[in-house]
Amino acid sequence: MSEETYVYLCNKLRPAMERQDTPFRECIPLKKRVAIALWKLATGSEYRSIGHLFGVSNTTVCRCVQDFCAAAETLLVPELIRSPDREQFAEMAAYTENRWGLPQCVGAIDGSHIPILAPQEYHCDYFNRKGWHSIILQGVVDGKGHFWNVFAGMPGSLHDARVLRLSSLWELASRGNYFSPCTRDIGGVNAGYYILGDNAYPLQNWLIKTFPDNGQLTAEHVIYNKRICRARGHQKSLGLKLFLKE
Repeated sequence: MSEETYVYLCNKLRPAMERQDTPFRECIPLKKRVAIALWKLATGSEYRSIGHLFGVSNTTVCRCVQDFCAAAETLLVPELIRSPDREQFAEMAAYTENRWGLPQCVGAIDGSHIPILAPQEYHCDYFNRKGWHSIILQGVVDGKGHFWNVFAGMPGSLHDARVLRLSSLWELASRGNYFSPCTRDIGGVNAGYYILGDNAYPLQNWLIKTFPDNGQLTAEHVIYNKRICRARGHQKSLGLKLFLKE
């Protein structure tokens, strides 16, 4: 992380994370609290090793991480991850078409499993198909890998399609209230904006996926599938890199 980004985070989170000294003890400086949280989130190291590295207790490390996440959710998410407006949708669609030749495409959707400790109640619900406990993060990114929709917290045992149906994205898009009402004639079809998904997701007029490979795909189907997979894979890769970088 660059120093510029680090300072930006400190300034943005200052209202929620900065503490004041008391007559009995000096507080941990804001920059150190942010650094502790970032180190934990970036490395996944144990509280004990992080506490030794920064010269603080395990409890302090835990509190810094919890305060950072709460502050980020309150102060950063509403500003940085929000629904695009009409102009932004148009810019996203133009970028994707210029890059991969897919008209009206404004992003790609996928889910990711976030490891957690098994909860005491309903722990089986959080046991995913990969063999460990998790919650699911569903994200939508544009052609540059920037997140513009996030839904998190569902138990790891749920299928991607089920997570989508539980999200506000599904509710609003299914009613036609999410994407800007901008259509375009594509091969005789009046198409609006759409996102790309893998075969785990249900086909919708706003969610496109590849043709299932049943051994009888035409040459046009194969070309279509390759183009969809290339664009979707690249957008996911950019989104992951930006997520890890931030």
